[in-house]
Amino acid sequence: KADVAAVVAELKRSRDVLHNVRYRGPLRPPPSRDAVVETLKDLAMVLFPAHYGHPELSGQGELTAATLDGFVGSVLERALVALAGHVGRSLPFAGGEERSDDDLRRRSLEIVRDFAARLPAIRGLLVSDLRAAYDGDPAATGYPEILLIYPGMTAVIHYRLAHALHQLGAVFLARQITEIAHSLTGIDIHPAAEIGGSFFIDHGTGVVIGATAVLGERVRLYQAVTLGARSFPADGQGKLIKGRPRHPIVEDDVVIYAGATILGRITIGRGSTIGGSVWLTHSVPPGSQITQAQTRNDERYDRQGD
Repeated sequence: KADVAAVVAELKRSRDVLHNVRYRGPLRPPPSRDAVVETLKDLAMVLFPAHYGHPELSGQGELTAATLDGFVGSVLERALVALAGHVGRSLPFAGGEERSDDDLRRRSLEIVRDFAARLPAIRGLLVSDLRAAYDGDPAATGYPEILLIYPGMTAVIHYRLAHALHQLGAVFLARQITEIAHSLTGIDIHPAAEIGGSFFIDHGTGVVIGATAVLGERVRLYQAVTLGARSFPADGQGKLIKGRPRHPIVEDDVVIYAGATILGRITIGRGSTIGGSVWLTHSVPPGSQITQAQTRNDERYDRQGD
């Protein structure tokens, strides 16, 4: 029979002495992933009630033009109460000074109040993304199909909500939200990335957008595109220096086709097209048309120059 008491004692020694990785404050549980998912469903209903709303939740039978605002208000109240709890539970995991329970509660309410005020603007951005998806995909039959089925739209909805929370200081919860989208869609967008309106991800599986990436208006990405970092500078002790811009800047009206990998703090000029499977580590001017053949020629030229 296993000596449970001895194992518990050694696990405690590992936690407290040998391999300590937790913060030193009071033991607090992180936000429940399942509960966050339910809150995200509520926020989606608030933003697009005619598409994501469930009549049985209205308390008034079928949703109509007359009952829609009441439904949105009741779901929003429920979502914001839950969100305040998620934010409060997530703040201790984002580093910084230890805070009291009262301070965490006060800060979470401030964040949620400011987040709620941003929801109309977030919806406006999402409508621009929705229109870009419809205009950019000849297979799209209508807005409902894109909202309810397209993984790219699902990922962008999660990102837009998470980005607002990240800007307001709920960085742990924001990352949790985009990782929920990642697991659902295969699309990995860091919530700190800056992405302009009319953004469209077609197909989407395998897309990666790093934390310091900046994307302009009307950018279109296809599956397996990576906007990543080329190098990770370290300090004198060999530890990675965090927070430095290290991901690409993609200007307005750029299209990046499937499998392209764009690395480093480089700029893809306005109106450029980056072909499929291109590996790009240098800036290109506005209006560029970059193909695999061009990048191979650039590599040969660089080697000759060496």
